[in-house]
Amino acid sequence: MEIRPALAQDAPQMIAVLTPIILAGGTTAIETPLSADDLRRWFVDGPDALACHVAVDQGRVVGFQSLGRNVKLPVDCADIASFAQMTPKVRGVGRALFAQTVRAARSLGLAQFNATIRADNTPGLGYYTKMGFVDHGVTKGVPLKDGTPIDRVHKRFTL
Repeated sequence: MEIRPALAQDAPQMIAVLTPIILAGGTTAIETPLSADDLRRWFVDGPDALACHVAVDQGRVVGFQSLGRNVKLPVDCADIASFAQMTPKVRGVGRALFAQTVRAARSLGLAQFNATIRADNTPGLGYYTKMGFVDHGVTKGVPLKDGTPIDRVHKRFTL
């Protein structure tokens, strides 16, 4: 598996990773599939995108992880978002992406990451805990599109 910076032309393959996750529901706060242009702006090269890496296995993007600015966070803190293809699962994608994301964050002068995870996303909560994130707070009852309230757990990782 190769980990490398995401490129604009990776957007269609990144969409192929993200869309099934969105459609399955229950893990990402993104509830509507993104266009390749929206994905690119959000994660790869938009004004708030700081760094984004893809995991490539056998010539295909099988996961990606991004760092982005969030005006609600301290200037030395970035939001992190992580996505790995659902099927077939490729072992080690999240860990390999995280190692590269940490290197990128250090080169950007960041001191910490914020992960905001749906409280019902057990795999996501477990992943960030395994990577060394600690609970930082909870935003109660954030409504989904259908009005269902779901808490958001905020976890921090200090570099």
